[in-house]
Amino acid sequence: MISKNEYTEICKRTCDYFKKANIALTEKEKREIEVADFGLNDINNIGLQLVVYVNNDRYCAKEMVLFPNQICPEHKHPNINSKLGKQETFRCRYGKVYLYVEGVKSNNLHCKIPDKYKDSFTAFHEIILNPGEQYTIEPDTLHWFQADEEGAIVSEFSSHSDDLSDIFTDKRIKRIPEIGE
Repeated sequence: MISKNEYTEICKRTCDYFKKANIALTEKEKREIEVADFGLNDINNIGLQLVVYVNNDRYCAKEMVLFPNQICPEHKHPNINSKLGKQETFRCRYGKVYLYVEGVKSNNLHCKIPDKYKDSFTAFHEIILNPGEQYTIEPDTLHWFQADEEGAIVSEFSSHSDDLSDIFTDKRIKRIPEIGE
C-alpha cells in the first residue's frame, strides 16, 4: 500500500516524464494516473505508472511510465474458457525498455533484478526497445519489462485488458493498487 502523499509525488514524477517525452495529457488523465506498486510496497524497484486512454470489450490503449530501472513484474494474460488472453503490442516512446518473454535465454542480459525478487522471474529472452520500436506479445505468454537508467515510456495497444485475470509468477503480488492515508 502506498500513502496519499507518496501517490501524489509519484504522479508528479510521472507527469514530468510525459512532459519530457512531449506526450500531452488532459487534466482528467493526469488526475487518473494509476500507480501500481503490486502490493509489494517497493515502488522504485517493482512498479508501474499508467494512463488508460480506452479499455472496452474490443481494444485497449495505455501509456506506461517506468522510472529508472523500475520493473513491471513477470506475468501473463491467460486464455479463459474459449476466449483468448490479451494480445498486446508495446511501442517504446521514450528511453529504453528491456522486454523479457518466454523463449531461449538471451546472452548478456541487461536486466537488473534486486536479489530479493530473483526467484520471481523465469522468462529471459530479451527484446530491447528503443524509441519508435515495438514488439507484440501473444496471449498466455509470460513476460516482464524493465526501464534502463533514464526510465522509459511505453505505449500499449491491446485487446481488452482485464487486470484481475493476470497471473503473476510472484504470488505475493496484488495487481489492483491500494492507497492509504
